Amino acid sequence: MAHHFVRYGLLGNVGCFVAVDALLYPRGKRVIIRSPRGLEVGEVLSQTEKSMEARGTDGQILRPMGVEDDLLEARLNKHRHAAFEACSTLLAKNQIEATLMDVEHLFDGQGLFFYFFGDPPAAAKSLTQELAATYETSVEFRKFSETLAEGCGPGCGTEEAMGQGGCASCTSCAVASACKK
Repeated sequence: MAHHFVRYGLLGNVGCFVAVDALLYPRGKRVIIRSPRGLEVGEVLSQTEKSMEARGTDGQILRPMGVEDDLLEARLNKHRHAAFEACSTLLAKNQIEATLMDVEHLFDGQGLFFYFFGDPPAAAKSLTQELAATYETSVEFRKFSETLAEGCGPGCGTEEAMGQGGCASCTSCAVASACKK
């Protein structure tokens, strides 16, 4: 197994991740990882020393970022910015004194995190929980996140898969249709 140090998350967490395909990824390679929080985009910092492998891992590198992943990331960033604006507006409307610093949307759409300067008041916490429920989608998105992780069949997303049940020929594949929305 190939172990790598990967930087991930808005705040730049660093963890040890094992590549499920056993590939050695170069420094700077953007990858899709399964972290303790869910599916996220990460950047490979380096391969780990053999001695580090014994300490365990923080998750898995599922695959390198592809074109579809880049497009989906851009779409999620658009929603992330909309969530930031909505939260800022609600804080002002409800006269809640809290400084919203940023919003992070995980790659699988399952997690939306609001970051405040200092400890936000309880009213801000309940407000962000409501916003998170608004911006996270339902069961359909859970199916979408499974497809992101697993693909929809052999060769998912490739020309070779066309006509064999792969997403190149399947109109219901979430990966293939992510960019069209």
